[in-house]
Amino acid sequence: MSTVDQAGFEQVRDWLSQRCGFNFPPHKSDLLRQRMGRVLRRFEMQDLNQLARELTMVGAREVQLAVMHAASINHTYFFREPEVLERFMDTALPTFQDRPEFRIWSAACSTGEEAYTIAILLAERLSPQVLKRASILGSDISAPVVERAELGVFPSRQFAQTDPHLVQRWFKPTGINQYRVNPDIRDVCTFRRMNLKATPYPFSKPFQAVFCRNILYYFDRSDQAATVRALYDVVEPGGWLVTSVTESVRHLGSLWEPVATGLYRRAS
Repeated sequence: MSTVDQAGFEQVRDWLSQRCGFNFPPHKSDLLRQRMGRVLRRFEMQDLNQLARELTMVGAREVQLAVMHAASINHTYFFREPEVLERFMDTALPTFQDRPEFRIWSAACSTGEEAYTIAILLAERLSPQVLKRASILGSDISAPVVERAELGVFPSRQFAQTDPHLVQRWFKPTGINQYRVNPDIRDVCTFRRMNLKATPYPFSKPFQAVFCRNILYYFDRSDQAATVRALYDVVEPGGWLVTSVTESVRHLGSLWEPVATGLYRRAS
């Protein structure tokens, strides 16, 4: 690794930790350098020392957003970790499915596959009519991926783990090897740019369930704990938290009560 811009590298890494909660330990240094290389090329910067200076300058919002986007992990696909999704549908959904309206949040939604997956699962498990009573928020720190989520167009590779019948039912071909989500699924989902480290979260109404999957392990322990506490505060009593199979919140001093792998409940 080059040490010419090591000071700038450390400053960028610290900025990402403080601003976004992203944790890049030494064994991920090459990965971070690779991703920041995209930013350097885009803005025609010489090295990470220059990038570090630009990050703190007045009017640096475009550079800041580019750094956040490059550092964030945007690998996702439809129906990821189906065992967790089934557990949510079997255990959590029945506790609020008869409400006249209910709210679900897909935190760190990337390009929207998770939010749309949830909407499809609701329609399949209950009926398409349930979509009129449901509201699904998808949020991500990266502005470009939020824009892609709002567009609702996905390449065929994002459906590698999806039943072809579901693709046929809920999507329409558009262009070469691309599919657009149907309006009834699209309309139930709203997407916003949001930083999970910016707590407390600015919601006036509580959620019945929050999905926060495959993001906590990119935070250090203190940011993990703060995020989990903030999620607890925006879920109604008896509401639910869904994580991935590889993420547990039990070690974070959390008030969430474990129900099953990847599924937690707030005390009633």
